[in-house]
Amino acid sequence: MLLYLKNAWNNQIGQGKTQEADLRDAIREGAVLRVRPKAMTVAVIIAGLVPIMFGSGTGSEVMQRIAAPMVGGMVTAPLLSMFVIPAAYLLMRRPRRLTSRWRFLRIGSREKA
Repeated sequence: MLLYLKNAWNNQIGQGKTQEADLRDAIREGAVLRVRPKAMTVAVIIAGLVPIMFGSGTGSEVMQRIAAPMVGGMVTAPLLSMFVIPAAYLLMRRPRRLTSRWRFLRIGSREKA
């Protein structure tokens, strides 16, 4: 996911767009490129795990204990990669702004030294 986000941001920078709104557009563009492959992979894995989860027969109790957490992971992992990683990328890449309080604290510490 980070590779898609970074490539989209580098494309925006190459076009001379370096504002925070342009960063948000790059994140949307990079995330959208990753949605379809991730959704297809998750759907196939869950389709394979659901019969194991609800199956009965020899060894099914052990396999159900393995399949249930895997289904939970397959549901939560894409949500994390689609929402949390782009949000963290935005926080890391956006221009830093100092608040007036932070500036005051920095200036005050310089005067004391």
